[in-house]
Amino acid sequence: MTMHPTAAQLMATLDAANPHVAAMLSARGRAIYFPFEGILGQSAEAKGKRINATIGIALEDDGRPLALPVLQSLVELDGRDAFTYAPSFGKPQLREAWRQMLRDKNPRLVDMPMSLPVVTVALTHALSIAGYLFLDEGEALICSDLYWGNYRLLFENAFGATLRTHRTFDGDGFDVAALREAVTEGPPRKRVVLLNFPNNPTGYSPTEAEALAITAALVESAEAGNDLVVLVDDAYFGLVYEPGILRESIFGHLADAHERLLAVKIDGATKEDYVWGFRVGFMTFGVKGATPALFGALEAKAAGAIRGNVSNAPHLSQSLLLKAFSASVYPAQKAEKHATLERRYREVRRILADHPAYAERFTPLPFNSGYFMCVRPVGAGAEAVRRCLLEDYDTGVIATSGLVRVAFSSAAFGDLAPLFANIYAACGDVVARS
Repeated sequence: MTMHPTAAQLMATLDAANPHVAAMLSARGRAIYFPFEGILGQSAEAKGKRINATIGIALEDDGRPLALPVLQSLVELDGRDAFTYAPSFGKPQLREAWRQMLRDKNPRLVDMPMSLPVVTVALTHALSIAGYLFLDEGEALICSDLYWGNYRLLFENAFGATLRTHRTFDGDGFDVAALREAVTEGPPRKRVVLLNFPNNPTGYSPTEAEALAITAALVESAEAGNDLVVLVDDAYFGLVYEPGILRESIFGHLADAHERLLAVKIDGATKEDYVWGFRVGFMTFGVKGATPALFGALEAKAAGAIRGNVSNAPHLSQSLLLKAFSASVYPAQKAEKHATLERRYREVRRILADHPAYAERFTPLPFNSGYFMCVRPVGAGAEAVRRCLLEDYDTGVIATSGLVRVAFSSAAFGDLAPLFANIYAACGDVVARS
């Protein structure tokens, strides 16, 4: 198929700015483009004209959105910030605000070049767009062997990629050696890597020393001639509860690490701002030596994939977030919610410390952050324990990869002690029946 001229122009821009980044794109990624000259571009050119019959929305005679009063009455925002389309790139003011917030939350990024974030329909959609841009059928996605199960649907089912996993833990810490082996074995080639901290399902984030070691392993791979796309799934960013644990995103270590290493930060308001139903996420690119033209081309390709997929993310959600971010009470309210989760985390730690007998029936995996922690049943299958908890103890957990995942984020503080007592009992019941 002949490449569209706009796509060819974007590829020429990328190739001139950094041929390694150009080579990282999938066939879909090379071919995608944003139709600046199409309906959206022509509508933008007509903005401000006395008569504007371009965009496919319905307006009142005075220019207000033709919104149902019953819906407008539920929204305090101006209808133009709620009912009309947002740009496929995302609401410009929100993109600028999120980039500034990234710098505020990650001091390493203060003076570091990075793209403007592109707004997606939350993190799942951002991961899907990353698969669209960077993974061809049959290519491998390197990730730890304890991962969010939806990665299989996102990357294997949707794009025909394969998950190539490495061991997550070496004792009580992240297995950096296993990651290094996965990104350096064999001849140099393109490799796509996914890092997820705090990790789902384990609730583990690397120590500051481990973050440096992970960065060194990836740079070593790039130095050896590999072209690396590193997807940074920051769904639970900021939810860290222990000293010595990396509090910034590892994106800050990677975004300016090497010309052959393209870091893609995938984050959003979903968990960071406790708005699971808003469906607003972001994709931000970073690579050493990047130019504004390179970032602009990557943003255009991401926005083109979004335009051809869902058109744009919800305008109402974007406007509400932008308004919240500028509110004087926002930092204090966010800190209060963080404290609620940390209090539950501390209670889980206390329960495990106060009940050494629990180790006879399950082994906790390392955890220090996020929403979750996992235990490995001793002599019992995780699914059997889950079923026993449902049927005999009125308790629900998740069984995954031979583990029982406990979401302390969604359990009431007062229910945590009974929850772990029930897991202990259920593990014993399953062993007794076998």
